[in-house]
Amino acid sequence: MKTKPDLRAIILDILNKKGSLSVRDIVARTGFSRIYVQRFFKQLKDEGAIALVGKANQAHYILLDGLTRDRINAQRLYVHRILRNKNLSEHTVLQQIKNESGIYQKMAPNVAAILDYAFTEMLNNAIEHSQSDVIDTVVKKTPLEVQFVVSDHGIGIFQNIMQKKGLHDHLEAVQDLLKGKQTTAPEFHSGEGIFFTSKVADSLIISSSKKKLVFDNRNDDLYVTDGRLVAGTKVLFSIATRSSKALDDVFRSYTDDSLEFSKTTVLVKLYRAGVDYVSRSQARRIIAGLDSFKTIELDFKGVNSIGQGFADEIFRVWQSQHPGIKVVAKNASPNVLFMIRHVSEK
Repeated sequence: MKTKPDLRAIILDILNKKGSLSVRDIVARTGFSRIYVQRFFKQLKDEGAIALVGKANQAHYILLDGLTRDRINAQRLYVHRILRNKNLSEHTVLQQIKNESGIYQKMAPNVAAILDYAFTEMLNNAIEHSQSDVIDTVVKKTPLEVQFVVSDHGIGIFQNIMQKKGLHDHLEAVQDLLKGKQTTAPEFHSGEGIFFTSKVADSLIISSSKKKLVFDNRNDDLYVTDGRLVAGTKVLFSIATRSSKALDDVFRSYTDDSLEFSKTTVLVKLYRAGVDYVSRSQARRIIAGLDSFKTIELDFKGVNSIGQGFADEIFRVWQSQHPGIKVVAKNASPNVLFMIRHVSEK
């Protein structure tokens, strides 16, 4: 019985002699199918023994030595990986991206630290929370910015929060998420990852279901918009390659001397777009879950007025129950400030 030739040995032998080789060459030489031959090329490529250069009809493989491999990797500024969510480690994935590309080469240390933190936090969220079998990741660098995308096909971040916290809709889930230090798995997570990632990013967009939460730090803006249906969760992060942000500075802005996450900002308007803030129940929903912080900033940007019951519930009743917590009104209009002072003087 005639045995099949060792295609692996043949490929490596020809590459040693000729320097380059195409799948077409081996198909013509052996008579095997293209699909069968490509399997061997893929194995050698995955092992880092060979590399594919050129495109379409010009595509061919070359043998890699250490210097050639490093040179090719240094030119690779786009990495796309589809990951099976089983025994997956975010730190291992990040290290593989660093090893297989030049994305981190010549990157400023402050930007590299931010990218390390943000990517591992967002990938960890997908691993731990999404219930998705597959996670799709893309990391790319241009002369102006570094971006990554983490996508899963799981339950969806807003749907997960809504179900776990007993909330009424996705907007309430968005508000809960924005408080920081909130998590659907408190035994495993502190709930700080998205909060701090949103602060270090130039732009962070979280899409799930039909809602898109946008942190636009370039324009000091934050908003929710309707978008196309996203099954699962998609996170898009970007930061300028010349960013002057420092991870430690951001951490210190929201922590105390013991490095405890002790400060949060809540954007009041996002709680329910297009309504007045008059009731105690609205106030209770906004302030719920914030008693673990030492400083709470309530950002009243875009809010023209608040009712006495709303103000009284937060700035007198809740504050009297939590005297060690500082509640600060930020971007408050004269009408809002008047009502806060009015209830505080009771």
